[in-house]
Amino acid sequence: MATEKPAVLIIGGLGYIGRFLAKHIHDNELASELRLVDKVLPQLAWLAPEFEDACSGSNFMQADASREQALARIFDRADGKQWDYVFNCGGETRYSQEDEVYKVRSLGLSLAVGREAAKRGVRCFVELSTGMVYKPNSSPSKEGDKLKPWSRIAVYKAEAEEKLAAIEGLNLVIVRLPHVYGPYASQWVATALCLARVYQALNEEMKWLWTKDLRTDTAHIEDVTRALWAVASWYDSGKANWDAKSMGNTPIFNVVDKGTTTQGTIASIIGEVFGIKWEFQGQLMSNFARLNMDSVVEDVNDEVLGPWAGLLSEAGITRPGPLTPFMEKELLKDTDLSMDGSRLETVVGFAYKKPVITKELVLEVIESYKKMKWWP
Repeated sequence: MATEKPAVLIIGGLGYIGRFLAKHIHDNELASELRLVDKVLPQLAWLAPEFEDACSGSNFMQADASREQALARIFDRADGKQWDYVFNCGGETRYSQEDEVYKVRSLGLSLAVGREAAKRGVRCFVELSTGMVYKPNSSPSKEGDKLKPWSRIAVYKAEAEEKLAAIEGLNLVIVRLPHVYGPYASQWVATALCLARVYQALNEEMKWLWTKDLRTDTAHIEDVTRALWAVASWYDSGKANWDAKSMGNTPIFNVVDKGTTTQGTIASIIGEVFGIKWEFQGQLMSNFARLNMDSVVEDVNDEVLGPWAGLLSEAGITRPGPLTPFMEKELLKDTDLSMDGSRLETVVGFAYKKPVITKELVLEVIESYKKMKWWP
């Protein structure tokens, strides 16, 4: 019966993960009612045509969920019932922002919607976090391993995790993510692709800092959205195979593909896709960069932003999309993002459809950019 399907609220529903989750739920008719809440209007969110049905019209509500006074409007439903599942895909995703930005837009948002969900007895609240909360290590981190957040986003995500877990009556699941890539992605893999396009145009070698073995774990967006739904359904069905004694009271899952992605993996795929040479800078140059990170990042950005603008202009792209080769200092750290995703498979029974990042999947990403007229 259709009435037995859960009613679903997605906070940050027009963000990269939020829109794909909404599409997954909409296309597979998984929910009795779906509401997406976002600060941004659909018309300004760079939505591809295939998201229009899931993300606009009656499903969408413009609101800032970090503001206390907006919560009643966000959570109230016409029939007076409560939402069954709430996914918090919201929060500040840009790097190198001031602490205050993450405090309000990430930590504040998580706690505001978490408290409201607890108050209203929501059956499952899924908080999206990051693998950058772990102490960096080339051997994969498991969910119970030591935390030592190494980006500002991660600092406030780790605090949100801890404070949400302390809210009485909140039916919480935490999902920690690596670099998420796929069609229309505008972070991490997008930056590397834009840089490669510039070096291809300049006919220059692409130089990478640190080593080819630096771990940069990945997950494809389609697997991420399937995993989010699988985890909520699992929780709602009674948390089978969960042992609170050994695993802790709050279920935490790493969602990460099985490809042990490294910088070398990405450099090799990108080199092949663009037909460019690449190399790693070696110890001496990397040590210099470590000590002079600000000026190194500035030099790279100075070198690539002009040619990128030129490529856009030559291609007749007058309204640039969300893509840029601009390099964030926080993303250039010599830190491994290395996660073990086996718990999701053994406890929830989840299986990855795209277990490894491949040249074909990267080409799909570029095709999606071309379709949106973002790509020069």
